[in-house]
Amino acid sequence: MEINAKTQLCGLLGNPVEHSLSPAIHNAAFEKLGLNFVYLAFRVEDIAGAIRGIRALGNVRGFSVTIPHKVAVIPHLDEVETTARHIGSVNTIVVEKGKLTGYNTDATGALRALRDGGVRLDGQRVLMLGSGGAARAIAFALAADPAGTGIAGLTILGIDEPERRGLVRDLRARTKLPVEDGPISEEALRRGIRDSAILIHCTPLGMHPKVEETCVPAALLNPHLTVMDIVYNPPETRLLREAKAAGCRTIRGLEMFLHQAVAQFELWTQLAAPADVMRAVLESRFA
Repeated sequence: MEINAKTQLCGLLGNPVEHSLSPAIHNAAFEKLGLNFVYLAFRVEDIAGAIRGIRALGNVRGFSVTIPHKVAVIPHLDEVETTARHIGSVNTIVVEKGKLTGYNTDATGALRALRDGGVRLDGQRVLMLGSGGAARAIAFALAADPAGTGIAGLTILGIDEPERRGLVRDLRARTKLPVEDGPISEEALRRGIRDSAILIHCTPLGMHPKVEETCVPAALLNPHLTVMDIVYNPPETRLLREAKAAGCRTIRGLEMFLHQAVAQFELWTQLAAPADVMRAVLESRFA
């Protein structure tokens, strides 16, 4: 596709962004459908400044938002869609006639990944590691899952106490989900894994280039557990490798990433995304 004065700009706002495969999958999808769109990754430290810059540009259609801006971006938008406002986290911006609206596709992407992986959620206890923007989205999705009766309880472990306590406070105020929390420690992990059927890892640990990092000692993992890691680069993190070796069912972050990206594409273009093309690009990067 030739880039010209009518090309519509989409992009990624985050820090870091060098590892991201969003440009590859979205540009492949644009090309497949013959759309005059381009997607670029922008390393952003000043999210308020970035949003001011977006407002000054023409031919802007939308952005993905990633670590560490999913919560901080909200005050700088004109409107936040109901689900994203309820969650308190935005991973997608749609620009329409100069108006910036925030959405969250992490929530539905995570639920789709779990269900496609054969995981039964209703009545299960979940242990979540991390309390940032993606963790918020997944926690609220689990608490208000429209496809089932919902999980029985959630334990959130994280190192950022104000962030973690804020998430717990919001969950208790807006849902009926029983929630416990605490800092990440070996004893807390041991207790959480013992009492839970599903572990969802929502921290950056294990993400490229620090691929050998994990916050879960392998000795604590056992076969009763389903382990989902939302890190998608590499597609099989150290946590997932060790979980598989321990006999756990594992779900790659690549699945959540694909499903949330499909939803983003459809928000920006109002067209059905070529999900098969997007998946093929992802898989080819790790072949």
